[in-house]
Amino acid sequence: MSEALKHTPLYDEHVALGGKIVPFAGYALPVQYPTGITAEHHAVRGAAGLFDVSHMGEFVIRGGDALALVQHLTVNDASRLEVGQCQYSAMCREDGGIIDDLVVYRFPEHYMLVVNGARRDVDWAWVREHATAFDVEVEDRSDALALLALQGPVAQRVLAPLTDVDLNALGYYRFAEGTVAGVDGVVSRTGYTGEDGFELYLPVGGAVAVWRALLEQGRDEGLLPAGLGARDTLRLEMGYALYGNDLDEEHTPLEGRLGWVVKLDKGDFVGREALARQKEQGVSRRLVGLQLTERGFPRPHYPIVHEGADVGEVTSGTVSPTLGHGIAMGYVPADLGAAGTALGIRVRDRVLAAEVVRPPFYTGGSIRR
Repeated sequence: MSEALKHTPLYDEHVALGGKIVPFAGYALPVQYPTGITAEHHAVRGAAGLFDVSHMGEFVIRGGDALALVQHLTVNDASRLEVGQCQYSAMCREDGGIIDDLVVYRFPEHYMLVVNGARRDVDWAWVREHATAFDVEVEDRSDALALLALQGPVAQRVLAPLTDVDLNALGYYRFAEGTVAGVDGVVSRTGYTGEDGFELYLPVGGAVAVWRALLEQGRDEGLLPAGLGARDTLRLEMGYALYGNDLDEEHTPLEGRLGWVVKLDKGDFVGREALARQKEQGVSRRLVGLQLTERGFPRPHYPIVHEGADVGEVTSGTVSPTLGHGIAMGYVPADLGAAGTALGIRVRDRVLAAEVVRPPFYTGGSIRR
């Protein structure tokens, strides 16, 4: 393993559990444990899984113009947030290209932006550049915080005995400050799997104690530690986009099926003019879900085919462990983006039949909305 890779506070725990360590977003993280990706995936769908996502970045914005800066940087309308509520959003360039997708948290005295680990340095430079025009203080708290994701239909049953947060009162995309296994932190009812669950923001010094307490508490409930492999298959079954695969600076939120987070009526923000123009003119390409109608494994960069011609490429693809057939996402010309459109995915020398479907591919999740 390269010495240049960073370690999360839980690295030694992953090694002790037999995790297969791979590089991801500049960190050494487990892609799977000896149980395997499929078992970890099914554990999350049927019981619970515990993920280390401490590679994610957390930026704090405070001061008299904190909301104004968040509004300037992000495409969603953060003025609608109540204290204790969070919101999915994105930051864009002036031309509308996506710098990152993120989650905005509103605390009583500040806001927190939770960004993708692989984009942390780019995002931080962008936030600092724009912050100079506002009465704010910004702080990168990423190295001080660990982040655990407890996901699955029994997640609340596992967490409840270990926390003083009233989980029954905690709605979807709501969060509260409290303790978990005696460690002060933030409990957020959010996740990236399509199942009910929680993300736990903790000081790095308390991460190991909480990780061990959750694994012990969930042992009889079917809880498994889960790695990057299961995280990817779970999010893809839900049609959740992954930055660097399905989202990037060359595509806008309107092209990437994120038009629902773009609030053009909230006032000016970075990229608004370009997005308003694109909305008026219509997009020329769009991110779609694809479902194979014959046996095969769609992988990123495989060509998407229509009537013998390449019209795009797969951005994310797998064989769904839950559904048992190939699923994928990719950008295609807008006139081929309607549900039911017959397309193909070229796998080596064969073109496998596929059709456009509207994600999520899996609709049986336990999310409490």
